[in-house]
Amino acid sequence: MQDSLTSDSRDDAGGHRKAGTIQSVSTAATFLRVLANASGPLALGVIAKRAGTSGSMAHRYLQSLVREELAVQDPASGHYDLGPLALGVGVAALGRLDPVELAADAMKDFAARTAASAGVAIWTERGPTLVRWYRSAIFSISSLGLGDVLPLDNTACGLIFQAYLPQDRVASARATQPESFRGSPPTEDRLAEVRASGWLELQGHLLPHVAGQAVPVFDAQGEIACVMTTVANLGDALSSEIGRELSEVAINLSKATAGRVAIGGRS
Repeated sequence: MQDSLTSDSRDDAGGHRKAGTIQSVSTAATFLRVLANASGPLALGVIAKRAGTSGSMAHRYLQSLVREELAVQDPASGHYDLGPLALGVGVAALGRLDPVELAADAMKDFAARTAASAGVAIWTERGPTLVRWYRSAIFSISSLGLGDVLPLDNTACGLIFQAYLPQDRVASARATQPESFRGSPPTEDRLAEVRASGWLELQGHLLPHVAGQAVPVFDAQGEIACVMTTVANLGDALSSEIGRELSEVAINLSKATAGRVAIGGRS
């Protein structure tokens, strides 16, 4: 690539000055992103259109990517796809991801800027268990702490886990929790509603005027890794605002963890 050492410091779409970059690397990344977002191999013309470049530029860059094994070209169809080096880089990156730590960072920031205390729960043999908890400067539930096991059927966090975990794992945890603690098991229709929305709020379920919200966090294999949860003493309007912000955090986190996006039906 002749422009491999060209520096680019143009304004981005938001009008902010971008730091100096190697333009050809940025351009190559655009083509790799097109291949990564496709459901299968693509023709040269399709790649050029999706990348917003000319066919000749797309051909030049793709041939360079093929030489470096970041892309492959089918000799029969001429279509391009991700190459073995790109796949190896992706696998290595996935191996370094820790959804729980990423969720913890997100919830720490969430508690610092909203009126909700926030935390992260993982699934253990006893049910949802808090492994991170950050108290809001505006509102806090002092009775919650690290290592606390949450009611299985009477918390938003517990119902989110139940919506995505195998029934046998849920049944084993339910057997460890007294009925007076865990609540009444949800119906399958209720869990289907949770899966359809990918988000849940319960109000006044544990304490009067306290709302609990929860969203799932998935790993790169599409399995639930943890749940981000919040509690706050909120009115309906502010509760909806917190819900929207929590949903946005979950969507952004899914990009970082390469997991699926569960959020639906939020406005």
